[in-house]
Amino acid sequence: MAKKFAEHNGLNLTQTNNDVLAAWEKNDIFHKSIDEREGCPQFIFFEGPPSANGHPGIHHVLARSIKDTFNRYKTMKGFQVHRKAGWDTHGLPVELGVEKELGITKKDIDNKASEKYISTEDYNHKCRENVMKFTAEWRELTEKMGYFVDLDHPYITYDNKYIETLWWLLKQLYNKGLLYKGYTIQPYSPAAGTGLSSHELNQPGCYRDVKDLTVVAQFKMKNPKPEMAEWGTPYFIAWTTTPWTLPSNTALCVGPKIDYVAVQTYNSYNGEKMTVVLAKPLLYAHFNKKAEGLALEDYKPGDKLVPFKVVGEYKGTDLVGMEYEQLIPWVKPVEAAEDGTWKEAADKAFRVIPGDYVTTEDGTGIVHIAPTFGADDANVARAAGIPSLFMINKKGETRPMVDLTGKFYLIEELDEAFVKECVDVEKYKEYQGRWVKNAYDPQFTVDGKYDEKAAQAAESLDVYICMMLKQQGLAFKTEKHVHNYPHCWRTDKPVLYYPLDSWFIRSTACKERMMELNKTINWKPESTGSGRFGKWLENLNDWNLSRSRYWGTPLPIWRSEEGEEICIGSVEELYNEIEKSVAAGFMTENPYKKLGFQPGVYNKENYDKIDLHRPYVDDIILVSASGKPMKRESDLIDVWFDSGSMPYAQLHYPFENKELIDSRSYYPADFIAEGVDQTRGWFFTLHAIATMVFDSVAYKNVISNGLVLDKNGNKMSKRLGNAVDPFGAIEKFGSDPLRWYMITNSSPWDNLKFDTEGVDEVRRKFFGTLYNTYSFFALYANVDGFTYAEKDVPMNERPEIDRWILSLLNTLIKNVDACFTDYEPTKAGRLITDFVNDNLSNWYVRLNRKRFWGSAMSTDKLSAYQTLYTCLETVAKLMAPIAPFYADRLYMDLIGVTGRDQVVSVHLAKFPVADESLINAELEARMQMAQDVTSMVLALRRKVNIKVRQPLQCIMIPVVDEAQKQHIEAVKDLIMNEVNVKEIKFVDGAAGVLVKKVKCDFKKLGPKFGKQMKAVAAAVAGMSQEAIAELEKNGSYTFQLEGGEAVVEASDVEIFSEDIPGWLVANEGKLTVALEVTVTDELKREGIARELVNRIQNIRKSSGFEITDKIAIVLSKNPNTDDAINEYNTYICNQVLANSLVLADEVENGTEISFDDFSLYVNVTKL
Repeated sequence: MAKKFAEHNGLNLTQTNNDVLAAWEKNDIFHKSIDEREGCPQFIFFEGPPSANGHPGIHHVLARSIKDTFNRYKTMKGFQVHRKAGWDTHGLPVELGVEKELGITKKDIDNKASEKYISTEDYNHKCRENVMKFTAEWRELTEKMGYFVDLDHPYITYDNKYIETLWWLLKQLYNKGLLYKGYTIQPYSPAAGTGLSSHELNQPGCYRDVKDLTVVAQFKMKNPKPEMAEWGTPYFIAWTTTPWTLPSNTALCVGPKIDYVAVQTYNSYNGEKMTVVLAKPLLYAHFNKKAEGLALEDYKPGDKLVPFKVVGEYKGTDLVGMEYEQLIPWVKPVEAAEDGTWKEAADKAFRVIPGDYVTTEDGTGIVHIAPTFGADDANVARAAGIPSLFMINKKGETRPMVDLTGKFYLIEELDEAFVKECVDVEKYKEYQGRWVKNAYDPQFTVDGKYDEKAAQAAESLDVYICMMLKQQGLAFKTEKHVHNYPHCWRTDKPVLYYPLDSWFIRSTACKERMMELNKTINWKPESTGSGRFGKWLENLNDWNLSRSRYWGTPLPIWRSEEGEEICIGSVEELYNEIEKSVAAGFMTENPYKKLGFQPGVYNKENYDKIDLHRPYVDDIILVSASGKPMKRESDLIDVWFDSGSMPYAQLHYPFENKELIDSRSYYPADFIAEGVDQTRGWFFTLHAIATMVFDSVAYKNVISNGLVLDKNGNKMSKRLGNAVDPFGAIEKFGSDPLRWYMITNSSPWDNLKFDTEGVDEVRRKFFGTLYNTYSFFALYANVDGFTYAEKDVPMNERPEIDRWILSLLNTLIKNVDACFTDYEPTKAGRLITDFVNDNLSNWYVRLNRKRFWGSAMSTDKLSAYQTLYTCLETVAKLMAPIAPFYADRLYMDLIGVTGRDQVVSVHLAKFPVADESLINAELEARMQMAQDVTSMVLALRRKVNIKVRQPLQCIMIPVVDEAQKQHIEAVKDLIMNEVNVKEIKFVDGAAGVLVKKVKCDFKKLGPKFGKQMKAVAAAVAGMSQEAIAELEKNGSYTFQLEGGEAVVEASDVEIFSEDIPGWLVANEGKLTVALEVTVTDELKREGIARELVNRIQNIRKSSGFEITDKIAIVLSKNPNTDDAINEYNTYICNQVLANSLVLADEVENGTEISFDDFSLYVNVTKL
């Protein structure tokens, strides 16, 4: 017995998901998709590692759908695509999660004095556990959404082998002089307890608008110029958005070329006479122009207008060297020597210095300099010999006034001699221990959750300092100000700029090469490569590699107190150095030897014997060349270095698989894709390491996908209650509609406004249409026993509509292939959607239904089956990369009967190849014309509520040119049949039957013609019918105007026709259609007959009749319909397979059929 095509009971894509997943597992499809391509060209894909200590979200479905689409496509194109999963297991996300769970902070770790003490060993053990906490969830999502990736053999960044490759890479940088130690101002997160790199600070959303109290502070001059001392007290005024830095002020900076003025005025808060100096361009930003010219002597405290008078003008250079009194004299600045000694240095501070970076965009044009809290401040201060305001702690170390937790140092934490000589204890004690930002204050973080609203509502240190300055008469102005301030990417709390001892990668040394290589990468979108990424490279800073944390890759540098150092590049090298240390007596034994580790043996069992993390590496003491002990630099490295090294570390290069990288057979990646937040994260670190170590790109093609927002364009979050559960969405809709919606709704690099209604629409409109098309095919193919056993009907024997859809199908193959090749999945998906919905289902199947109804298997019927089958089989393969589940079901349902392919999954099949000989552009163009005319006429019918079953007399088309006329002529019968009209008339466009008008598109024409626009608009409005016809025919029209020629393009205007009595008119581009909407009695009778056919067919269906059953019909008499039934009796019978149709006065057991203003009764009996 011949096989039959599966007939499914409804479209259930969730069940399809489960069934196909089971088949994939049973047949091991993922591994087969790789193994069966052995020996084929490689397509190299790198998977960006997620962190498994958090739940996967809906945005991961988007990112993974994009990656999976291209990997499946390339597999079907004959490439071997290895897909190794990875886990990012180090860094702040993990540590902060553990701290929250344990109810501790960084200060409790390895601090035996803490009540919540936890050892580094126990803490890191907990981190190792937690980092893989949600791997089961990630695996479930990966499988359910159909993402083919090897989760059984992932690379894991905490693995010893992985870390060993990182050490090797760092040694290469070290040997090239690209790794160095520096004491500089760096972004620092008190909440996370570590410095940050500039790329971390440039993650999306890190810079935020905040509203802070700001102050224009008054710095009292010591040696004013004569005109500055004639009216009250002389001050320099400087604005700051961070008043808490004012106690650390040691200089004021002016722009050498900027013009400054001395202004006599009053302090608006206390009415004190004073003379202030500020930049001339900012004079009216601080003084009301209306008060200019008012007599100074007439001012009374409280007056709204404060008079002012300019009494001197200077260049910035004229002010350099002038001195002022310390604004907040709590602590005197010191200078520290390399040997640890220090001396008070107030006499070198508190003067005006030059700085080219000073601007007059805001503020006063005079910048307050606190060298301990700003890189620019530190640089100009150093150049001018200005000391920093440092504290000296009990260990004798120089530290800024703010400690690493974000608060002013306690007096008890400071060196006694320093306190005695440099600290005004009475003044400082009130402020000691105060948090410089409320975000750092533990009282606003309860059970690991930061209460941002409460922190913002409470008075901050800035408020207290501003109030203090106001009371002392040293505040010129205080006001709330919105400014952009950087926040930590992991804690969401503000960062500080802080002097830190850090290890840096000298990435600036390779900046030009990075920019050069970036230009060879195919960025999608290109604007990200040249803009967000390219501009970032242009302004690159050295990479701050150091992290003052516990769980991460240790920096493999050991250093002696004398400054001798060694960078370790492998475990074997470390093993040998330990042996030297044991011989020198610094270590009693080699811990690795004790554990049985064998250098050079690279199996898992050997490497699992050791642990390269803290605290174990911290216990290792090495010996320098001069015989001194060397301890490891305590820093960990930036976690982004971990992930940026994955091309090499996942292979344990160069210790294993050396040839894969060196021969470039597994490197660089042909393709990577992640979210836009990785532009300055993973994308950057991949590129930087590849450039600096291998002088290569790390990837050739990259998609930077956008954010997934809620349907209103808001960021999703659990707090807002608008987050979408990916598991729930898959359970409800199935993965395919989710993937298809995400890929086709908007380009991957655009932000996606996720709407579940949109997903459901995709399920109904695209998958529902495809399912119905297959169901139609399967139903009739099973009736006729079609299994594609016959030879192909020759193309020249197939009717034109078959040749048309096959031409369109091959054009589709060509275009979809080109889109996938160009990393444009959205365009590919939309092309497939349009083909299935508009051409295959709505046009081809609908127009050819009757060909499948005939009893005998004629050549025409066979051609219809073969054509429709070919379309379905090809669509299954084309859609497979985006919608892997339903595509597989459809494909296996088809080839399981026909045996036209022997694969066990569509994902092992070959991607279709277009047959150019079947593509007929002329045929496609004229069928498109038929579809366009049909669409326009049906729209006109809807406008006046005339159903398609009601015949109309005529369509009139004014043709623009001969080619248009020939196209319509060729499909004339098809159009008339589709829109149910009796004739199509062609009229000359200029014959005057239709009156056309032209309207300007001012948005397009305005910029083009400028001042000439008025004249152009008048000329367009006055165009004759002949001129309009010429514009339509040629695509442009030239006007002779006073100012010269003006060429107007057809695309710059809207051409429309006016309705004429008894007709409706529609325009679309060059095509104009007029429909006669008068219904004659003759047309009405035919319309009734067609309507009855439709109603009786519906009764057949609802009665459960087979498609071949014959029937008898009895219909009630009615003067509205009797004439139509008598005239069209034979036609109705033929259409509904009726042997008889009789009229009767009474119809027993009849079914009511309602028309607009009357009803009929009909009895339909199966014979």
